[in-house]
Amino acid sequence: MLSAPAMADESSAESEASETIIVTARQRPEDAQDVPAALSVVGDRWLEQSYTLNTRDLTTLVPALNYSSANPRNTAFTIRGLGSSVVAVSQANDGLEPGVGYYVDGVYHARPATAAFDFSDIERIEVLRGPQGTLFGKNTTAGAINIISAAPSFTPGVNAELSVGERQFVQTRVSATGPLAGHKLAYRLSGTLTRRDGLLRNIVNGRDQNTLGTQAVRGQVLWQPSADFKFRLIADFANFDSECCTQVYLRVGTSLRAAARQFPALAAAAGYTPASTNPYDRLTDIDAPLAVKTSEGGIAGTADWNIGAATVTSISAWRFWNWDAANDRDFTSLPIQLIQRIPSRQDQLSQELRIASNGDRDFTYVSGLYFFRQVLTGHPTSVFGPYGAPWLIGATTGANATPVPANLLDGYGQTGDTRFAVNSYAAFGEANWRILPRLTLTGGLRYTYEVKEGDFSTQVFGGPTTTSTALNNARLGVLRPQTYSARDSEGSLSGRANIAWQPVEDVLLYASVARGFKSGGINMSGLPLDANNQPALSTAVVEPERNTTWEAGIKSTLWDNRLTLNLAAYHTTVSDFQATVVDSSQTVALRGYLSNIPEVRVQGIEADAALRIGRLTLIGALAYSDGTYTDYPAGPCPLEVQTAATAACDLSGHRFAGLPRWSETLSADYTVPVADGALFFHADSNWRSGYFGDPSLSRFTFIDGYNLTNASLGYRRENADGEGWEIAVFARNLFDADYIQNVTIQAGNSGLILGTPSDPRTAGVTFRLRR
Repeated sequence: MLSAPAMADESSAESEASETIIVTARQRPEDAQDVPAALSVVGDRWLEQSYTLNTRDLTTLVPALNYSSANPRNTAFTIRGLGSSVVAVSQANDGLEPGVGYYVDGVYHARPATAAFDFSDIERIEVLRGPQGTLFGKNTTAGAINIISAAPSFTPGVNAELSVGERQFVQTRVSATGPLAGHKLAYRLSGTLTRRDGLLRNIVNGRDQNTLGTQAVRGQVLWQPSADFKFRLIADFANFDSECCTQVYLRVGTSLRAAARQFPALAAAAGYTPASTNPYDRLTDIDAPLAVKTSEGGIAGTADWNIGAATVTSISAWRFWNWDAANDRDFTSLPIQLIQRIPSRQDQLSQELRIASNGDRDFTYVSGLYFFRQVLTGHPTSVFGPYGAPWLIGATTGANATPVPANLLDGYGQTGDTRFAVNSYAAFGEANWRILPRLTLTGGLRYTYEVKEGDFSTQVFGGPTTTSTALNNARLGVLRPQTYSARDSEGSLSGRANIAWQPVEDVLLYASVARGFKSGGINMSGLPLDANNQPALSTAVVEPERNTTWEAGIKSTLWDNRLTLNLAAYHTTVSDFQATVVDSSQTVALRGYLSNIPEVRVQGIEADAALRIGRLTLIGALAYSDGTYTDYPAGPCPLEVQTAATAACDLSGHRFAGLPRWSETLSADYTVPVADGALFFHADSNWRSGYFGDPSLSRFTFIDGYNLTNASLGYRRENADGEGWEIAVFARNLFDADYIQNVTIQAGNSGLILGTPSDPRTAGVTFRLRR
């Protein structure tokens, strides 16, 4: 979708045909069809009718957007395959930042985990594709998700929604708005609550796991003392508290390791049988506690002052994110690993000041200053159990084949403290010059300077006492104490240039080149060792990515505004791409860690069409993406070629991980007048081709293509102001499709592959009231 329309009020075919979708993709209100860039727009009615609850659901509507999440903290979303491509190289490392900018009401959210929370009282969502670093300045080499919540109104109104469905699914959404003091002060209060039983059955404790339990509240005050000034204060809080998130047996992959060190032999020796070898039985047998407790919130103040020729905007914000979870990282009923936790706390401050010209003039501009500070602390904890040594080390170890006691890792663990801090400063500006009535040139630059600091310290404890050097080394090969600090500072210039031409009134042709910048980071998950068995500090700093994107497209509105047809083609090259690297040049034992590879390339074509005929609206979108590691000399080896020693593999020329080549969406909305209201039908269907779910590109981690269809059927009664009620039945995953959402290779590379199965079909009923 380049510019798919928001859902209009179906009660009027004429209003549908003439609807204009206003966006702020360039930090000023514009018709989406006048923006010379690839973007998708999803309005509030479309979010409602499609039951789009969060960013994961949004991928059903936006083909170029991909989302993978093993749990809220390990969340990765990409646009055109770029960002943090798979969970294994995403935000589990606190020292890296995402390549897709996530913004809510103009405020950047630094941790992708916050994108796992449910949407609440949203006016529209804009998905901007390609580098947006000129005006959306924090690390947007891949694109930006720009969420705009509904604002306070001086006209009183109440919206309420209740949905109930299978597996004890319950969701409520409520919002109220109105004046507080005449026409100068208004409020808006909104909240949402979601509950659902678990989708996986644990045969060990009889519990349903991977439950849903979220709630969110947002309060707003709008002060508008005059027509030229307004100030909007927003405070919000969201909480996710669930017995979540684990995965199930997917398959077993084979390697070139000794047969005794592969899953079939290891499981047989332990007398272990998986709960099921069919992932769609949705059975697990984990024996460690499972829980996720995470929350986020903050306060933001936005002031807009119209000074005549321009509007001055200030956005000041503070936000926080808390995370804690309990996992069973061996994903079996065997007591291999008992505890794996990384309690974390993130705080951020941001300040943006910009000025944007008003009106439709031959010369328009946006410029400003930006400051951002983030501090993220973590306390990783890991403890192994009585079967850790047989599974992870084996019967003997070392050159002399020293026998390994079965309890060598029992109670052996690690605890530590990490701290990552960043200060970012930027100045930016973009100007549009209409040199002819139908020809406009755009140019923009942004300079960013960042300072990052990271401190990492872990200690080991527990386990039986031993004086054997070989046994101690074997334990240190599983968990090793490390202490190091690193600092990095960098400056970068990014920007874009664009030419747009309107040969006729309703057709826009454009071509652009953009230079994006995704800041570097600091490895906050431990480092490989140097020849002296010390952390290799040269691997601590991850260099920034630099993205160059060429794009050309056409936007057209035809047939009296009833048909919207848009096309875009792009070619992106990323140098110093942040990925997993295996390097033996200075380490005692080979180890994969996050670093930079020389180059990747992604290119593709995107098309979308929206057709409105009377009371029928059809929206179709197609995205083709070809992603290649053009230069990846030291990548992680696929499981099928691994030996007893970890090795590096040249992945140059191979397909990009986490990126389907094809993705398409088809949506339909149809109404039939009945009595004083209307029957309506809505459906969204998304198909994606297969892709690799792990950066090693192992054939055992390939995720097959799938189709997901959601639909609703209901009756609505509304007046001309949109007040009224509706009742509808809905079905998520209407055809009960079985597919895998993401994969994990069990630690230790036994060959066990885990996966998160699709949510089964969920049917229910929704009642909505608008006053």
